[in-house]
Amino acid sequence: MTDRGRALDGVLVADKGSGVTSFQVVAHLRRVLRVPKVGHGGTLDPMATGVLPILLGAATKLTPYLQAHDKEYLATVRLGRVTDTLDATGRVTAERPLPPLDVAVLRGALARFEGEIEQVPPMFSALHVGGRRLHELARSGIEVARAPRRIRIDRIELLDWTTPLLTIRVACGSGTYIRSLAADLGAALDCGGSLEALRRTRLGPFLLTEAVGWDLLRTGTVEALAAHVRPADRAVIHLPAIRLDETAARRLRHGQRLPPEQTQVAPGVAGPCRLYAGDLFLGVGEVGSGGLRPLRLLHVDQDQSRRLSC
Repeated sequence: MTDRGRALDGVLVADKGSGVTSFQVVAHLRRVLRVPKVGHGGTLDPMATGVLPILLGAATKLTPYLQAHDKEYLATVRLGRVTDTLDATGRVTAERPLPPLDVAVLRGALARFEGEIEQVPPMFSALHVGGRRLHELARSGIEVARAPRRIRIDRIELLDWTTPLLTIRVACGSGTYIRSLAADLGAALDCGGSLEALRRTRLGPFLLTEAVGWDLLRTGTVEALAAHVRPADRAVIHLPAIRLDETAARRLRHGQRLPPEQTQVAPGVAGPCRLYAGDLFLGVGEVGSGGLRPLRLLHVDQDQSRRLSC
């Protein structure tokens, strides 16, 4: 191929290995695939493994929509141990005896965290306070007050309890810190807790079963990895689709708004949507009272774009 960067517009679902940052995965794939623009759709801590969608080429414009997806995790919590990072990579700050615990007690405690709850972000996180990331302050021995944030946990399922390790499956909304959940659960049980292991099994429509294994990601050739690139519109498949004729598509490409009578939008459709000219994915637009306006268009050539396959 003469233009690999554009031919690889799309999403590569990676199964991130342990001990590397999400940025290091991005940097590695940028070198291997020789794509000028590469990003990821939701940070995983270095300790964590699992689903890390990698956005390639023009698909990087869709990053905000991918990061807003809900997620699922398999998490192992060590009860009775507190660390400064809230996970197994940190310095142990307390060891506490466990109270009498059984499955019923544990399920009752977990149920208290389901629904919309307040969660304080951990100090070891990438959030900014006063122009600096929290983890930079934490490594300098500085702790600052963090306002609790409203998060959503849809479901917590107890999978295994083998003292002192608790294995759970968590389905949650964007912005949830599983490390904080582990620490908060330990506090609720009056023994402390920290995250022992974490594996993300789903991010939005992307499942662990379709992810490219870590060994192939590290050693695979351009051709081997390119075979796993999914169409860019998979990142926003949750949005309603609108198909346009060539005249309307041309106007949108020039940044023009389409009046309602030219959009053929189905009744009830409003807000962000996927845009197509025939089966060619154009990007994301927004339907409002004034009609349809472009938000993020990919501007790829028809003969090199990947078609809708889902």
